[in-house]
Amino acid sequence: MAHVTAAERRPQLIKAAIDLMTREGVAAGSTRAIAAELGVAQATVHYTFGTKEDLYRAVMDQITDDLIEQVQRAAPENAGFEETFSALAAQLWGTMREPSSHHQLLNELAMFALRVPGLHEARQGHYQRVVEVTGRLISETAARTGQELSTPADTVARFFLSGFDGLTLQALFLADETAEQTGLRALVAATVALAKGHLAIPEVPTV
Repeated sequence: MAHVTAAERRPQLIKAAIDLMTREGVAAGSTRAIAAELGVAQATVHYTFGTKEDLYRAVMDQITDDLIEQVQRAAPENAGFEETFSALAAQLWGTMREPSSHHQLLNELAMFALRVPGLHEARQGHYQRVVEVTGRLISETAARTGQELSTPADTVARFFLSGFDGLTLQALFLADETAEQTGLRALVAATVALAKGHLAIPEVPTV
């Protein structure tokens, strides 16, 4: 049997982990089960990633990369700031509803990481990366469309992501498509208003 290097095995194990946990849930994603999903020895997982936490971190990174690529492809050409941002938000929402995008699995992994000490850093790093990428997309969209940002891009990004996370939870529990679309449009409008300086952020009083 031909030898497979760790570099070659890595994407195979990540895909196997994603397929398994999408189908059976995060709790089912033991290194033994992931190895069986690919048809390799359990030792192969540890040789390739070191620990299960390292594998989970790689899974989160891969899903995030895929989502970012999908969202970036949705940016329309020769459109204004609001139209472009609306298209990006709609595409992101579409990935949340699309099982093959693994958006739900990413959310499950993030919640799972809250209870796993070895994944705390990965969870924080993952969310920081999402904020940075979202901020970069906002900055790039503003620059391309000639829109001056009156609020820092990272603040706009955090505002949007906070609202999007809330809408995602509502969608998972309520499943009201009309309310979802209304909420998303309202979030986009509020985010654009914040970016343009039409929405003020009040000072939060200290306790």
